[in-house]
Amino acid sequence: MALIGHSGVYLGFATHDHRPHRSARTGTGNLDHGRTDQAGTWPWSASQESDWRVGLMRQKRTFEENLALAKARVQQAAALQPVGANRSLDVQLPLWAEVCRGVPNSVLRSALFGVVRRGPRSFQQRVQKASVDGVKIIHTGPQLDQADLDVWEQALQLARTGGLGCRIQFTASQFLKSIGRGNGKSQHEWLKGAFARLAASVVEIKDAHRAYFGAILSHGGRDDQSGRYVIEMNPKLIELYGLDGWSSVEFGQRMALKKRPLAQWLHGYYSSHAKPFPVKVDTLHRLCGSQNSAIKGFKQDLKSALERLEEVTHWTWKIDASDLVHLSKLPTASQSRHLLKRGRFRGLP
Repeated sequence: MALIGHSGVYLGFATHDHRPHRSARTGTGNLDHGRTDQAGTWPWSASQESDWRVGLMRQKRTFEENLALAKARVQQAAALQPVGANRSLDVQLPLWAEVCRGVPNSVLRSALFGVVRRGPRSFQQRVQKASVDGVKIIHTGPQLDQADLDVWEQALQLARTGGLGCRIQFTASQFLKSIGRGNGKSQHEWLKGAFARLAASVVEIKDAHRAYFGAILSHGGRDDQSGRYVIEMNPKLIELYGLDGWSSVEFGQRMALKKRPLAQWLHGYYSSHAKPFPVKVDTLHRLCGSQNSAIKGFKQDLKSALERLEEVTHWTWKIDASDLVHLSKLPTASQSRHLLKRGRFRGLP
């Protein structure tokens, strides 16, 4: 059996000759394939040959021939599919509110997108990032900061409607506006760098039974003349979500904390907790990836960031004599359901 035609399309013919042997073609009885007597001698006339071919095509194909034909038709349909059409492998993210961003807790509770000073970035080779107990993150690629997280969160927002694995198309101007940035040349260049950093970053993330390894942003393309981008997110990122592996981050509040990376990190960290428990100052120092090596200096930065966070969110906080940070906030609707469930099954108040 052979695949012939454009793009290897099988047209339903076998490679061997189904016609009766020449000796049978001169007889007067019924011929092979149910063909009745054909008067005359070999060679056949054109009309006889045509009748024989029509009779052959009407025969029932074998199972193998039908299978090959079906495969070929699928190949033909794929070959004719317009470039840019969405594929059926898209994976649906949880449908969080439009004003929020759905982010895996493992990312929010770690230094993957850390509190990084402006300036040259270091390249990290399989560096284990600080994270809470139960989460392990190994990062290879350029160091990532909170501004890179803005870009990644917005990319996830766009993938939320089309699905992970779909082609996400937008203009640079639209994207920059959505994350509260200007439309100047420097901002366009910064966006190019942010996408390059995300695409170059490979992570291994394990959160309890959930695990993902691969690029943070799968790949993409850009038309510098029109400013249009096309990117794709790895469908396997869904492994980090599950039913309770992610949290909603109010994006308007995050944007109000722009240029305050520690405040932004704290906002994400505490957004991932329904009822935050006290945390030591030095634990927050480690988890956020602060480059301020002096704990005393970091504590001052922390107080300033918490004050700004309270202004934006109305969450209340205090640092006690043991350097434990206490923060009180109202849980979201989904977090309230989580607390009720936990109280019901674990006997908590």
